[in-house]
Amino acid sequence: MLTHVVLFKFPNQADAERARDLLLGMRGRIESLRELEAGLDITRSPRSYDLALITRFDDQAGLDAYRTDPVHLQVLEFIRGHVETTCAVDFVA
Repeated sequence: MLTHVVLFKFPNQADAERARDLLLGMRGRIESLRELEAGLDITRSPRSYDLALITRFDDQAGLDAYRTDPVHLQVLEFIRGHVETTCAVDFVA
């Protein structure tokens, strides 16, 4: 199983909430996407990011298919227009 984790910082909390809703809306709509979690930070510390995304795929090919899926690209378009910064990690466990 390949896990893809992305953290997002938004200048506007409403945009973080909208991004979370859009990300959760991908459930069941992308064939290679096995699991999806998305949530807003509750700690709100200076080092916190605003939103976390955790997705799981069978393998690298599944992640690659997700990256080019039209459903994902539509969500990504919103996020890119509103996000301040992101960081990501992909790992196999």
